[in-house]
Amino acid sequence: MSGPAVADATPIESKADLVAYVAAGQKPAERWRIGTEHEKFAFRLADNRPLPYADGPGIRDVLTALTRFGWTPVMEGENVIALLGKDGESVTLEPGGQVELSGAPLATIHETCDEVSEHLRQCRQVGLELGVAFLGMGFNPKWRRADMAWMPKGRYNIMREYMPKRGDLGLDMMLRTCTVQVNLDFSSEADMVKKFRVALALQPVATALFANSPFVEGKPSGYLSYRSHTWTDTDPDRCGMPDFVFEQGFGYDRYVEWMLDVPMYFVYRDGRYIDASGQSFRAFLAGRLPALPGEKPRQSDWADHLTTAFPEVRLKQFLEMRGADGGPWRRLCALPALWVGLLYDAGALDAAWELVKDWNVAEMVALRTEVPRLALGARIRNHSVLDLAREVLCLARAGLKRRAKCDIWGRDEGHFLTTLEEIVDSGRTLAETKLAAFHGRWQGNIDRVFEESAY
Repeated sequence: MSGPAVADATPIESKADLVAYVAAGQKPAERWRIGTEHEKFAFRLADNRPLPYADGPGIRDVLTALTRFGWTPVMEGENVIALLGKDGESVTLEPGGQVELSGAPLATIHETCDEVSEHLRQCRQVGLELGVAFLGMGFNPKWRRADMAWMPKGRYNIMREYMPKRGDLGLDMMLRTCTVQVNLDFSSEADMVKKFRVALALQPVATALFANSPFVEGKPSGYLSYRSHTWTDTDPDRCGMPDFVFEQGFGYDRYVEWMLDVPMYFVYRDGRYIDASGQSFRAFLAGRLPALPGEKPRQSDWADHLTTAFPEVRLKQFLEMRGADGGPWRRLCALPALWVGLLYDAGALDAAWELVKDWNVAEMVALRTEVPRLALGARIRNHSVLDLAREVLCLARAGLKRRAKCDIWGRDEGHFLTTLEEIVDSGRTLAETKLAAFHGRWQGNIDRVFEESAY
């Protein structure tokens, strides 16, 4: 989850200003970039327990140790709650102490994979010194909600109180999930619409390919992506697959209309979060927000509000692909490869649209509901997700080949898809591989996952 937006006191006078903010993300293709984010669980090597914030070794120690690599600490009160890099990258904290790298906007997947590798190298170095390691999975495989420590960030206190009013699994989403996502650009409103529709329709395919969260509290959960399942009972006002994306006339204005109706969480002023949970940004726009009577929003308030909706694909000044479980190092590079191959090449994007253009919303919602449990075994019409995944990967590889962004050995970005192609060839997700180990050589001992799946 994001921290507060960069302070921008530019006043917002009308809905047109909100639309203009989103539209300002448009870029010509030569300026398109790739932003990769991933989260991971920090745990103590001594007992596999999640890290608290302050009691050593704790999250604060991890962040402090990382500053030796040139990161600048970000404070909230007396607590370091994030680190900033030199090129726009950051290390931030999720509510339960999950450590997130939000990468810089980079030109190629080669660069973003180098960035991920360097970050994980830094984490391993400080982890060995502190007796800490990091686990890449979509849902915490062992620990209960009550075992997780809340991080000292003001927005999380507000969300912690509000979440249970809207769903049963919102606190689990906050405390016990990890994801990998990629943020991509668009050149125009029409380009955004096409990319949004393709990405939203195919997000369940990505969820299936990246399924890596089969355990809850030390036992199989009945789901292959329990992380994805948590989002189905978090908050219906701000989650899921917004069907209006597929309606005629969808564009920036329609997305802004939806966001105006997504209940607020907070307003950030003078270093503190003001509770505005459940209140209306429409009322804020009219100067009638109960939390700040008579005051109108600033541009940074709108930027913050855009981060508080959690659809499977999210629009800000770029598009965020949000459907994948956290996982091993190679998967952190495979996700941007999948979506860049599909969305940054015109031929692949057209072919992907041909795959999904006749699907109706009810079918897509049903697929989204089935995939957390069945992953590649889910079906839409006469197609299994496994078959769709095979076709989608072919399109993505062809798109990356045409992009022709090569490394020093002359390889294009397509080789980052190999780990996903291996899943399709075997027909078995990483979640199913872990379940087989749990029932076999692990002999039901969930602690083995911390040994075998740590970075």
